[in-house]
Amino acid sequence: MMYLGVFEPVVMYFELTNLLATSQTIINDILQDLIDKGDIAAFINDMIVEIEMKEGHDEIVEEVLKWIEEHNLYLKPEKCV
Repeated sequence: MMYLGVFEPVVMYFELTNLLATSQTIINDILQDLIDKGDIAAFINDMIVEIEMKEGHDEIVEEVLKWIEEHNLYLKPEKCV
C-alpha cells in the first residue's frame, strides 16, 4: 500500500523552513503519473521502483531520469543504489 502526500519528521531540523515539505511536493508533482500507476513510491529524497517483474524496471528508471532531467533537477550518483 502506498501513501501519498506530504510527510514531515517528528524532529525539528535547523535548515530551511518547510524544505522537506517543499521537496516532497515537487517530487510528487513531477512524478505524479508514475506514482498514480503504482510504479514508484517517493518519500522526500528516496524513490523506490515497485514492479512485479524485473523486465520493466529499466524502463521505469529511464522514465524517472527523463522527468528529473526535464525539470532541471539532479541526482548524486554516489547516493544511487
